[in-house]
Parts: sequence; C-alpha cells; structure tokens
Amino acid sequence: MTIKKVESIIAPPAPHMVGDGFRVHNFIPHLEELSRERMNPFILLDYNAKMEFSPRKEPRGVGVHPHRGFETVTIVYKGKVAHHDSRGNSGVIGPGDIQWMTAASGVLHKEYHEESFSRKGGEFHIVQLWINLPARDKKADPKYQSIENSQIPKVELPDNTGMVEVIAGRYQNTNGIASTFTPMHLFNAKLNKGGNAEFSFPADYNTAILVVEGSVKINNNELVPTDYFALFETKGETFTIHAVNKATVLIMSGEPIKEPIAAYGPFVMNNVAELKQAYIDLGAGKFGKLDD
Repeated sequence: MTIKKVESIIAPPAPHMVGDGFRVHNFIPHLEELSRERMNPFILLDYNAKMEFSPRKEPRGVGVHPHRGFETVTIVYKGKVAHHDSRGNSGVIGPGDIQWMTAASGVLHKEYHEESFSRKGGEFHIVQLWINLPARDKKADPKYQSIENSQIPKVELPDNTGMVEVIAGRYQNTNGIASTFTPMHLFNAKLNKGGNAEFSFPADYNTAILVVEGSVKINNNELVPTDYFALFETKGETFTIHAVNKATVLIMSGEPIKEPIAAYGPFVMNNVAELKQAYIDLGAGKFGKLDD
C-alpha cells in the first residue's frame, strides 16, 4: 500500500441560501477543481455549516421541486429536517440520522425545518450530497433509505480515541447500512483529541473529506480546519487522520462513473436529449403531485 496524498485543501466558498432554510457552502460543483467530472459519483456537496436559527412559527425550507437521475443523501448533525414527496413518503431526520433518497426516474420533493425545531430555534448543521447514478439506473423506481443513527454500524477505535460510523461501503471488517448502485464508501469519523484513524481506498477512487467539527491533520502533515474540504490525489491508497482537537470528519470515496454528465437544475442525465425529456415528463405530470 502507498500513501494517498492531499491534492488540495479548500476553504468554504461564500454561502448562499437554498430556499429560506438552508445557508450552504457549495463545494461541488461550484469550485472548478471540484467539478462533477472530477468528483463523480459525488456530483454536489452543499454544506450548511453550523449556524443558529431564530424561533419561527412558519418553518423555513425549500418548497416543491423535482429530481431525476441521481440520489440525495442528507446527513443531519444538528437540528431536524422534515420532508415529503410525491410518492407519499414523509419523515423527520434528526441529529445523527441520514436520509438516502433515490430520485432516479423522478420525484417531487420538499424539505424544511421540522415544526418543533422551528418553533424553538437552535443550531442547524447538515450536509447534502448528490450521488450520480449510472445510465442503466437513472430510470429506476424512486426509493428511500431512512437511517436512524442507532442503526448505523460503528467501529470503535483503540484506546478510546473515537469511532467510525459506517454509512456505506466497508471500514475494516464492518459493512455500512446503506445500499448503493456503484461502489463507494461514506463514513463519519468521530475522533477524540489526539485520536487517529487510518483509511484505505482504491487508488483511482475519487476521495475527499469535509471537517465538520474541530481540526485534523492528514498523514501527520496537512492541517485541515473546521468547515474546510480536502481533496486527495487519484493515486495511492492509504491515509491517516489525526484529531488536533475533538473532531467529526465526513469521509467519501467512490469509484468514478465513466459516463457523460449532462446536468441542468434538478436533473442529472447523460445527454441533452434526456434533460429535455425530463422537463417534458415533469410538465406532463409524470413526477406525480405534491402540494406546497
């Protein structure tokens, strides 16, 4: 095994609002070095860094919008997110929980601050990833994987230095809970001060971390502060993370989907004709119906 080195360490870009409930830093694909093609299968990363929302009777959020051709993965660190879709699915994602939604052939969706959280206000802190689907699966039936934190397999690290939550893929001898269409690994590493964890992925996988809390050193060399993103080279396999102070780190690594990407708004397909068809199908009501 050879060392997987850091290619770049990236500060959070200027935030923008998605609806009125999500103040996000868009790392993927906003930044040129984090294009969809470079990061595939991870084709969007919106990061709502920790912030305080004031109490409000009417929940903030994002109204009805469509998706086709990919999956959304919502990871909640603080706060609560409620959601509904045109297939009749609904639920609440609380701290530590994950919603893995396969939009695939198409759904209408809305998401907002859960009512009781909205009335009280408080810290809100989430990540949303969009994960590409290969062409063969872009027309699959939509589905949900609602994952409570208690269901996520956890690997305890030696000497009480922390643990790794295995959301998808495999860490050491533990398989993640989420099913995926292509090979990938998605972990939350929760490290105590001074804690260390080692990771190993195939050299050609697109690999990155986001430091959600605290600060860490990669390979005992590269310092990555809170809210910063680190992109790894597509060579080498193994790297270490050392917690300078108590830290939470989102780790992602996936096999590239080597197919053309055609993206516009809420649709990610393989060519322009498929994008046009998505809008035709949306207008024809094929995504179902969902009230605001």
